[in-house]
Amino acid sequence: MAQSVAPPIVSAPVAPAALPIRAVLPWAAFFGTLMLLLLFFVGAEQGATAVFSGDGVHEWVHDGRHLLGFPCH
Repeated sequence: MAQSVAPPIVSAPVAPAALPIRAVLPWAAFFGTLMLLLLFFVGAEQGATAVFSGDGVHEWVHDGRHLLGFPCH
């Protein structure tokens, strides 16, 4: 039985494409603002800083608040 060995295929390294900062900055600002808003609702949406009256938001984020270490009782 004859076996042939093919030479290894060598390819040139491909450089990653550079992303311009002007393309990334609006998305970074959007997601940063979204994360700060989420952090506010999980961590501070109760009492004097409440945006919505009642305990609705507090009850929705209650377990996440304890998971992230925010006291609420």
